[in-house]
Amino acid sequence: MSKVPNAYNIPETLNAEMSDAEIKERLLSEFKQTEVKKSNFPTEVVPLPSRGLLYPEGHPLADGFIEMKYMTAKEEDILTSQNLIKQGVVLDKLFESLIVTPVNYNDIYSGDKNAIMVAARLLGYGNDYTVELEDPFSPGTKQKVTIDLSQIEHKEVDYSLFENRKNEFDFELPNSKRVVTFRLMTHALEKQIETEIKASNKTIIKTGIDRELTTRLKHIIIGIDGETGRAVVNNFVDNELFAVDSRALRTYIKTISPDLDMTFTFISEATGDVKELDIPMDVSFFWPNS
Repeated sequence: MSKVPNAYNIPETLNAEMSDAEIKERLLSEFKQTEVKKSNFPTEVVPLPSRGLLYPEGHPLADGFIEMKYMTAKEEDILTSQNLIKQGVVLDKLFESLIVTPVNYNDIYSGDKNAIMVAARLLGYGNDYTVELEDPFSPGTKQKVTIDLSQIEHKEVDYSLFENRKNEFDFELPNSKRVVTFRLMTHALEKQIETEIKASNKTIIKTGIDRELTTRLKHIIIGIDGETGRAVVNNFVDNELFAVDSRALRTYIKTISPDLDMTFTFISEATGDVKELDIPMDVSFFWPNS
């Protein structure tokens, strides 16, 4: 780790202990922001579901907003890159290209990343998202619907839980009465979990057991009854966590997590019935008319 001298007009936010990679990423982000401003390229300020409360004071997203530029042909090159699609990183590369705010992409919370995703779609292709789906009131009947993405709102959560700006929360399990300390998902944590799940694929082939659920819990949970450490958490998840408590914990985490309300009102053309459905995320979301 190295400390950067502030002799070359380097932002004060870099004057703390940072790795060389983190310094490089921050400076590149600052440079990109400056270039966008110089070119007078149109940008939009996007409100984040977290309201910035999941980030420490002084963080670029602590005010609850992120600035993004409009999508250009350069970003369409990213979207059509077969190499990035095969690697499963095409959307992350797209979002990184569109974000103007000088932020470490790994810091971004999952719910905020969903807001960035919808904003990217809006800035690239407009409000209307047309999909064809099965009518739940008329089995076998397909109906084409157009969803106005600009009407998506933030989910209602208890923001008082985030007043200390610390990504650490407690939950008493209803059955065992043990207290679990957990954290909400960031992009960095998502990638860490994804890497571990991929590494366990060989085990799945041998045993037939997919351990994705327990792998996620082992990364999200950071303490049990005040005890911390990976060994403590792993043993708890593998040997002591009742299924009923696991479900209750996952439900609670979902309830308190700032995010978008990704539902829309479906009206059946066949029957006139109305139902709230999840917005389907098919290939046409970022590849219209594909």
